[in-house]
Amino acid sequence: MPRGGKKSHKGRGKQFSNPEEIDRQMRAQKEMEENEGAERGSSSESEEESSSDDEPKRKGVEGLIEIENPNRVSQKSKKVVEIDVNAPKELSRREREEIEKQKAKERYMKLHLEGKTEQARADLARLAIIKKQREDTARKREELRKVRMNHEHPKLKHFILYYLHLPACK
Repeated sequence: MPRGGKKSHKGRGKQFSNPEEIDRQMRAQKEMEENEGAERGSSSESEEESSSDDEPKRKGVEGLIEIENPNRVSQKSKKVVEIDVNAPKELSRREREEIEKQKAKERYMKLHLEGKTEQARADLARLAIIKKQREDTARKREELRKVRMNHEHPKLKHFILYYLHLPACK
């Protein structure tokens, strides 16, 4: 015998059931169904009386003992008349936090635009420094241009001043 105690079914003869045995089994099955159908008919009247309650059939000890479970949520259907469309919807924690986050961001941006936050003050100070540097470089560039004009092209200087309507250099 192979390991595990399992026998091999290969090579065995096949067994076929004869037609008389099949007929006998089918007759027995029909008789059982007829007997069950008769029993169901007589018991259906008593079931109708007991099923008049709207409560579902309870399992086990549940029918004998009234149990009030505070964690059990029963599905109650609401009528269309009872539903209030205008009632405020309860938000979940994530939705509430998201709305609070957006409001805080809007408040910060408003204060930032007014220049009341530390970052706004730092930005404005940086911009003032850059503006002053640009004015200084523009002034130096203009002075260099005037100096070059005076030294390199004295005739061109009067021509440019005349057509560009610039004040004359002394």
